[in-house]
Amino acid sequence: MTFPVVGMVGGGQLARMTHEAGIPLGIRFKLLSDTPQDSAAQVVSDVVIGDYRDLDTLREFARGCDVITFDHEHVPTEHLRALEADGIPVRPGPDALVHAQDKGVMRAKLDAIGVPCPRHRIVSDPQDVAAFAAEGEGFPVVLKTVRGGYDGKGVWVVDSVEEAADPFKAGVPVLAEEKVDFLRELAANVVRSPHGQAVAYPVVESQQVNGVCDTVIAPAPDLDEGLAVRASEMALNIAKELGVVGHLAVELFQTRDGRILVNELAMRPHNSGHWSMDGAVTSQFANHVRAVLDLPLGDPRPRAPWTVMVNVLGGDYPDMYSAYLHCMARDPQLKIHMYGKDVKPGRKVGHVNTYGDDLDDVLERARHAAGYLRGTITE
Repeated sequence: MTFPVVGMVGGGQLARMTHEAGIPLGIRFKLLSDTPQDSAAQVVSDVVIGDYRDLDTLREFARGCDVITFDHEHVPTEHLRALEADGIPVRPGPDALVHAQDKGVMRAKLDAIGVPCPRHRIVSDPQDVAAFAAEGEGFPVVLKTVRGGYDGKGVWVVDSVEEAADPFKAGVPVLAEEKVDFLRELAANVVRSPHGQAVAYPVVESQQVNGVCDTVIAPAPDLDEGLAVRASEMALNIAKELGVVGHLAVELFQTRDGRILVNELAMRPHNSGHWSMDGAVTSQFANHVRAVLDLPLGDPRPRAPWTVMVNVLGGDYPDMYSAYLHCMARDPQLKIHMYGKDVKPGRKVGHVNTYGDDLDDVLERARHAAGYLRGTITE
């Protein structure tokens, strides 16, 4: 019996951790990576170095793969349609993935299926931004390039028509959205298989610092049970209506008046689901592998009352390994996940997971470990 080969486009940490989840199942991975130094390229044995934007490269890479999946959303949609026309399973497929690639397409589809979103529309120039602001409660307004943004890139919060000029310099359509007065950010993570089986992880709280995810708490503390159910049902419905296969992260705003609004979609394993590596019966990565291969999905339930993930960002101390002695001795239950990246200030180079019965204790342990690894805590 031959085990299947999963072709992973993109060599970042998501590909690295997805590959790790496939190892116990005997699943083989083939990787299309930008450089041999990329996070996943360091650990996957079958690596092709090439440009995912080149169709011939993609076609050659796909030979010998049983299915193609991704650790980012940037492969041109028309290339994915060409792969499907060649008879290659692409999961998620281009008809679904375009909603994570293009924020304008995503907003239009969510409107059509009745999913609550912030007030929005495509704008043509700074004066159109001013008109959009005047249609609501005025400035500030959030502006987003419809393609290519992540971790706060491609997103601007503008307070005047003069500040609205920069987003248009990229020469791509710009989406204007109301600046939501939200209580906190949540994320609903679900996984769906080709034959329609789907599972939902607990809704989590996601805390951002400078537009980058810093801390994730699973489950979201003090979240009304009815609101949590509504968020999970919304994410499952989006996955079904968009035809998603694999992992879907639905990033949400919880408003001060008790609503939930969809902020962003990601159709791949997501930072808000990293806690599941140690805190759930089946991680988001393992379930993504199962989904793209149309295997039965695993149990998403948490193993402990609380799990906290904190990202480890690069700082001024590149030798993070020397901090292991302190972190591991202080907290034997601590789970450290490093990505094999060069340490640069502000760069995601790893994350830590902690779990337990007391949320304050779990939070303190995770934040201490991440801070010590970065060098901002020295005792």
